[in-house]
Amino acid sequence: MPTLTILRTDSVMDDFQPEFGDYPQMFRDLIERVVPGMQVDEIDARVALPSGVNSDFYLITGSRHSVYDDLPWISNLVDFLRTALDAGAKIIGICFGHQLMAHFFGGEVGPADAGWGVGVHTSMVNTETPWLNDSEKAEPVRLLVSHKDQVKELPEQAQVYLGSDFCPVGGFTLGSQIVTVQGHPEFEPGYSRALMNFRREILGETTWQQGMDSLSQALDSERVLAWMFRFLELDGVTSAAEAAVEQR
Repeated sequence: MPTLTILRTDSVMDDFQPEFGDYPQMFRDLIERVVPGMQVDEIDARVALPSGVNSDFYLITGSRHSVYDDLPWISNLVDFLRTALDAGAKIIGICFGHQLMAHFFGGEVGPADAGWGVGVHTSMVNTETPWLNDSEKAEPVRLLVSHKDQVKELPEQAQVYLGSDFCPVGGFTLGSQIVTVQGHPEFEPGYSRALMNFRREILGETTWQQGMDSLSQALDSERVLAWMFRFLELDGVTSAAEAAVEQR
């Protein structure tokens, strides 16, 4: 069974951890639903990085930080990712990780003109995406989101596979080793609600209310993660994607 290392770039706030846990466990729970039995390790990339490229897959989590913040651990993480790619490893970028793989591999990230995105957002699949079938391309994709930055310019040769009017670059691939998504497939509605309530003043009443109203919608978290693994050519995830669609 292939191995995956979660590169944690943030922690759930202490007050929220008793109810929701921390980000690595959220991802472990999601991955177990999509690829049962996969070995998942974790390292806090803000503190240390792997001593070598010992995993098949690396997953970069979301973060309260921006990728353009002048923090030494961010540049150290990018250096490690370049080494991992050179060694043939495959990279999954989630939210901050999605933006990191754009910003430091030839693109640009900045504050979105549209402002904060929170709650459940709906995206559509690019019909030119060759690794998804026609029925998958026709289905809207609903994910929980929480971001004020967006990818404004893609790296050369990157391909968008998911997007919306609010967030045109909702997910992209780069070469055969990198796949990303702006949304948070690991989030559950309760955690999203807690975050929005905590940031209510920052978000403003309109954005907060729209986000709260959206939380009753069904999510496509397992389906999106299964697609990402499929793109990275991990065997045994197609059935997980199909099951996620059937359960909606």
